[in-house]
Amino acid sequence: MFKSLAAAAALALVPLAPALADTLDDVVDRGTLRCGVVLDFPPIGYRDANNEPAGFDVDYCNDLAAALEVDAEILPVTWAERLPAIVTGRADVVFGATSDSLARARTVGFTIPYAIYFAQGVVNTESGIESFEDIKGKRVAGAIGTVPEQEWLKIAAEWGEEGNYQGYQSENEVFLAVAQGKADIGLTTNTAVLPVTQQYETLAAGPRMPWTTDYTSVVGKREDVTWINFLNLFVTHQVRSGRYAELWGKYVGGDAPELRIPGVLY
Repeated sequence: MFKSLAAAAALALVPLAPALADTLDDVVDRGTLRCGVVLDFPPIGYRDANNEPAGFDVDYCNDLAAALEVDAEILPVTWAERLPAIVTGRADVVFGATSDSLARARTVGFTIPYAIYFAQGVVNTESGIESFEDIKGKRVAGAIGTVPEQEWLKIAAEWGEEGNYQGYQSENEVFLAVAQGKADIGLTTNTAVLPVTQQYETLAAGPRMPWTTDYTSVVGKREDVTWINFLNLFVTHQVRSGRYAELWGKYVGGDAPELRIPGVLY
């Protein structure tokens, strides 16, 4: 009996392990998947004629909810709000063209790439910008907290033109600034160029930016490995089923980019 009491007392002194995050169970039990989506990034995320969320990322959220047999709830987020939405628990997942940088991976968890982009500019038709070198001395606009902004500021520092950069909270504000002549060129991605230039008569497709292809991932809680694993499997099923190619053709057009990186397993 004394041995049993001693063992029980010893166990009572052992600190309890912290409860592990399990978003997968939480989402299923709640019956709702909360998706953070950037809705000023057409055709990947935008609002349709009825002011309803639409686009590639919105359909991906709906597909994930269907796979989980729960309802989808779209939470509009800005570029700067994508990571905080996950960290604070406001969103279960973010589909928001989020580049999988190592610095960001210290804060949130990333899946394998689900879409890739390259950076391109949209220019005011009166800007005179045709090539990348033509940007020197021009006013450049970009969305705050994005990789294009970060990469451009490196180039601006080399050129000594940091003062020519203007940051905005959303890409819609960037496009409007360029269309109104407040900036000469706006930084965006190749997927956004066609719909934006069709929307504004004073905008035209600009040059491609010189930094590398942008691999983007679905975002979840960093410590929730079970959830990230499930999201990875979801991404592979989207590709294997042909759904990825279907949605890319619907919203962007053309063949869907190859997601595998040469020399890497996925």
